[in-house]
Amino acid sequence: MMRIGQTKTQLKGLSYSFRGFATGNKLPQTITEKIVQRFAQNLPEGKFVRSGDYVTIKPKHCMSHDNSWPVALKFMGIGAEKVFDNRQVVCTLDHDVQNISETNLRKYRNIESFAKGQGIDFYPAGRGIGHQIMVEQGYAMPGSLAVASDSHSNTYGGVGCLGTPIVRTDAAAIWATGQTWWQIPPIARVNLVGQLPKGLSGKDIIVSLCGAFNHDEVLNHAIEFYGEGLKSLDIDSRLTIANMTTEWGALSGLFPTDDKVFEWYEKRLAFLGPNHPRVNRKALDDMKANPIIPDENSHYSKFLTLDLNTLSPVVSGPNSVKIYNSAAKLERDDIPIKKAYLVSCTNGRLSDIHDAAEVVRGKKIADGVEFYVGAASSEVEEAARNNGDWQTLIDSGARALPAGCGPCIGLGTGLLKEGEVGISATNRNFKGRMGSREALAYLASPAVVAASAISGKIVAPEGFKDSVDQVSAIDVTEKMNAGKKSVNETSVSDSETAIIDGFPASVSGEIVFCDADNLNTDGIYPGRYTYRDDISKEEMAKVCMENYDVNFGNKTKPNDILVSGFNFGCGSSREQAATAILSRGIPLVVGGSFSDIFKRNSINNALLAVELPDLIQKLRSTFANNPKELTRRTGWHLNWDVRKSFVEISTSDGEKLSWRIGELGNSVQSLFVRGGLEGWVKHEISESS
Repeated sequence: MMRIGQTKTQLKGLSYSFRGFATGNKLPQTITEKIVQRFAQNLPEGKFVRSGDYVTIKPKHCMSHDNSWPVALKFMGIGAEKVFDNRQVVCTLDHDVQNISETNLRKYRNIESFAKGQGIDFYPAGRGIGHQIMVEQGYAMPGSLAVASDSHSNTYGGVGCLGTPIVRTDAAAIWATGQTWWQIPPIARVNLVGQLPKGLSGKDIIVSLCGAFNHDEVLNHAIEFYGEGLKSLDIDSRLTIANMTTEWGALSGLFPTDDKVFEWYEKRLAFLGPNHPRVNRKALDDMKANPIIPDENSHYSKFLTLDLNTLSPVVSGPNSVKIYNSAAKLERDDIPIKKAYLVSCTNGRLSDIHDAAEVVRGKKIADGVEFYVGAASSEVEEAARNNGDWQTLIDSGARALPAGCGPCIGLGTGLLKEGEVGISATNRNFKGRMGSREALAYLASPAVVAASAISGKIVAPEGFKDSVDQVSAIDVTEKMNAGKKSVNETSVSDSETAIIDGFPASVSGEIVFCDADNLNTDGIYPGRYTYRDDISKEEMAKVCMENYDVNFGNKTKPNDILVSGFNFGCGSSREQAATAILSRGIPLVVGGSFSDIFKRNSINNALLAVELPDLIQKLRSTFANNPKELTRRTGWHLNWDVRKSFVEISTSDGEKLSWRIGELGNSVQSLFVRGGLEGWVKHEISESS
């Protein structure tokens, strides 16, 4: 078998042969797939992308924030000197804006100098949170694709823009070439039925979704929202929901472009004026004339339904978005609080500030409680000052913070101390995120946060004191898919993928089974080696997987196929988890599912990764009665026919198993041929110079 990355190739003059994608025989597509189709590069003629495909994307915009300087160092480290398209890149300063140490200020000066030198749009500290700026200033527009080196890029889906996070290497690649890769995730359709009761907001919806569907139903999915309930959701609520699809486990959360969106952009146009470079008459008319809607019979991997009529104010936590209760129930539990927060890209918009101001108007924050307020942007803060809501909050005893992230990510003023309880209108309540690991953090809507700050304990707003837990959430996946084959099993059965020079047409080897779910990056590559820059490839190979199984090195050999369980590669973002596996000569990892950060690090470093949940279940049932081995040589052989996007398994007793998987397109193949994303970028730079 050919080792990936061994052979150099010339990418010019390639010819492609594709069957099953002829123009006029269009494959039904979801909104997500249609947007990716718009921004995918080098697709063969007549090719329609689908969930599972690896594609090269050229996003309309790419945002980075305080991590812009590490991205710049990586950009310069791969030999790049000039940003490929300075109209594509946006730099904002928002995370550590309260930090006035010389070290941080020097970093901020470096970012500003680099951005101005490259002609990149730059927004200084205090201007606002990058995601809010992306929406306010029209970088994230309906039907567009925008990425950011931040996990809450999902936010852009609230205005119909496909937003998804990337890692720093991807950002550097986009700066240098305008492009990076993406695998189109499985797509879940979430139907919001009924009408949102008055007094509730998008935060109540997304907290309910995270709590009601708390078994990874949408892990690493793209989500599309539909249903009659959309009519009762303003844009701020949609942005909140899209933002927290990240905490639900999704890679994007996308709302359709409807009349609510059109009305919102008309107001933005009136505010920004007719000569704005992105939000202008021509852009809005084009948006209205060419709305993106899903095709009939487009395929979704999941169907989830939430009845908005059944919702009441809800609270997430403590310390997990998978735990939720009605605010009224927690009020009866009598949970005193020390700190309350109305900040972040989740709930720092004008309507959020207004909701909180209405609750506290004429009242005072409870003795002993600290209530911190920060707008999502300076524009939002100015508007709140103009309508009086900001002063209302200050008069109640709230403490103002600059427009930025701050306590949401454990930076700046007002962090939770040991033993304290806080309630926040942010997006994450992971243990220790907002301060001490010995504190308790709850999440809720601005109205619940403000009411709790006034009362000194978690309470429901007026009018919801007697609410009960009655959320109606339905997973109808089996019902909707019963008797219906997926598009991956039918429409593309005769298609073939072109193979570029230097990339193997097939990948094969014996399966080595590590039967564990949630095998984290510390298990794959121990943390004590992470910051050793002098460790050799041979040493990496020796310590690979030693925290999982000290015998792993003795049981594996080059060209084995590593198969493990679900959520493989979770934990820290260390890229050595991928490179250590490669150092053992293992070219492919198969899992029931992967942590998305591990998958990105794998592709960026030329390690192949394929999800085959049915194979994991088959292996588990076959070896269930055998003595437990952490690392098992199975005698099963896997062959991945890359040309046909087809995986076949030969078991030790002669049984044949097979699955069709997503296409590994030629653009992504080229990453592997070049030894990973950095090698590909260097090649692209040399070709263009």
